[in-house]
Amino acid sequence: MDCYYHNAVPSVAVCHDCMRTICATCRDAEGICPSCRLDRRIKAAQAARPELGGRVGPSNPPPRETAPPPYVDPQPQAAASTSLATVPLETRGLLALGYPLWPLAAIALLSPSKSPESRRQAIQAIAFNFATFGLYFALGAIVHIPLLGLSAWPLLIGLLPVWLVASVVFGLKVWNGEDVRVPVIADWLDQKFDLPHMRTL
Repeated sequence: MDCYYHNAVPSVAVCHDCMRTICATCRDAEGICPSCRLDRRIKAAQAARPELGGRVGPSNPPPRETAPPPYVDPQPQAAASTSLATVPLETRGLLALGYPLWPLAAIALLSPSKSPESRRQAIQAIAFNFATFGLYFALGAIVHIPLLGLSAWPLLIGLLPVWLVASVVFGLKVWNGEDVRVPVIADWLDQKFDLPHMRTL
């Protein structure tokens, strides 16, 4: 006879549990067919987990204790209200143009708005321009030194395009209401004047 599981394959034995004819591939060492082996594994798994036996449907876990809602500090909301997005559009325009043209940043300091963020950006724009001018004059002096002058020429030539691109990028960010932090200058101003917490100059 043919194997119960394989068509046109001659059977060599009979399963001890279900008495079906099986071939040599389907028969294991105990003489059990694949279906009966699977049935034994399922029964063994059910016996190992008796708490699930016979239960139909989802289990009903004990109710969890509801945790109180997390505390929300109202301070970030007050800080968000002083962001550059709330600064008047005219003042933001002066601040944005103050990065490439520092006198406009000085005019922005005289604006009637008492926002510490606008004052911080104005002082940062002025410091950014004066730091760039100071670096330019320092590199110009180094150029006249015989050996150091060769290494200072590329820095002196590349300083103007870098300043122009950086001032335009910073100005656009300020115009869009983003907080601009010039890498070295912002940290120095924070330590020197405590600008993030400054209310008056």
